[in-house]
Amino acid sequence: MANYAIDVPNQSPSAPASRAEALRRFRFGDQLFRRTTKASALLVLLIMVGIIISLIVGAWPALHTFGLGFIFSASWNPVTEQFGALASIYGTIITSAFAMLLAVPVGLGIAIFLTEICPYWLRRPVGIAIELLAGIPSIIYGIWGLFVFVPFVQTTVQPAIIALFAPIPLLNQLFAGPAYGIGLMTAAFILAIMVLPFITAISRDVFLTVPTVLKEAAFGIGCTRWEVVRSVVIPYTRVGLIGGIMLGLGRALGETMAVTFVIGNAARISPSLLAPGTTISATIANEFSEAFGATYLSSLIALGLILFVITFIVLAMSRLLLMRIESTRAK
Repeated sequence: MANYAIDVPNQSPSAPASRAEALRRFRFGDQLFRRTTKASALLVLLIMVGIIISLIVGAWPALHTFGLGFIFSASWNPVTEQFGALASIYGTIITSAFAMLLAVPVGLGIAIFLTEICPYWLRRPVGIAIELLAGIPSIIYGIWGLFVFVPFVQTTVQPAIIALFAPIPLLNQLFAGPAYGIGLMTAAFILAIMVLPFITAISRDVFLTVPTVLKEAAFGIGCTRWEVVRSVVIPYTRVGLIGGIMLGLGRALGETMAVTFVIGNAARISPSLLAPGTTISATIANEFSEAFGATYLSSLIALGLILFVITFIVLAMSRLLLMRIESTRAK
């Protein structure tokens, strides 16, 4: 009767030690990764806290001198050291709001065209062109606005608007002359062009996330293309759309150089959108290098603090809106 030997592979005594060493390396790498990411997140918070503290410390002399009158006063006179932020706040809010009023419908329309209507061979060139617009430096927009757009607005657009709304009460004050070319409306047009690529790109990307089966089901029950966009695409992507719009609004609120070129830099409040004005960013950029004296410099830093607070409020409102939408969708 034959004997068959079964070969049992030799198990090296160092194998358990090798596995333990490998586990230690994996554990060390995981802990290093976790601590690195945590440190990065804390670093962002520390930077934000440092910026807030620096702004408060720098703005305190002006806030202590003028109190709440700094926010509600439109006077800005470096000679007499009388400073108020109301004109700059007014210009910032008006130009940003008017820019979003122009850019949001156009941006959403371009995104809908690219994702739903545009031929495939044209989508890539148009998409690349939009992304290139987002990469143009703001000072280029300002130079183009001052030497090309402002003369066109002064000779063509503003005279037509003044003549159109002259017989209409209230609107004739909102669009009152003379036609300077520069002014709040011109700055809003430039801002709208600058934020348009951001709104369009983000809207296009979120529109592409809509499942094809949802749109095909809507088409299958007889919906038109407009009904599919209105009832399927936009409701499905509204969270991303609001995020893109708020990103564009944040860019509009903080834009400096392009606005400085075309807004007129006049620290005054006028009911007309055609009149020169100023924004917080434009005031700081124009006068920071000439700010002599503690009160003058502190007033400019206080403007920066106010802009920070405005931006924070806008972002907080957007987050609350997104949370409300998510809770409604969950129900």
